[in-house]
Amino acid sequence: MNEKSQIIFMQVRLLRLAAATWNISIKQVMNLFIQYGVLEYIEAGYGIFHCEGDEAILEDISKLLTSKGMKFSA
Repeated sequence: MNEKSQIIFMQVRLLRLAAATWNISIKQVMNLFIQYGVLEYIEAGYGIFHCEGDEAILEDISKLLTSKGMKFSA
């Protein structure tokens, strides 16, 4: 699998993990990822992210979204 395919695979895994973790629909997560540039963030950080687990990456994404003003419900 080439790097671009691996990046897309990671983006999809994180999209699904975010939906399950945040208890919202995949469509809602996708809208958030587009609004806040998360897909591009994953692509830019792939070099480091591919060495981390998905949960750690999602935590990083959560911090990014929080820093951009998104609030997560408890």
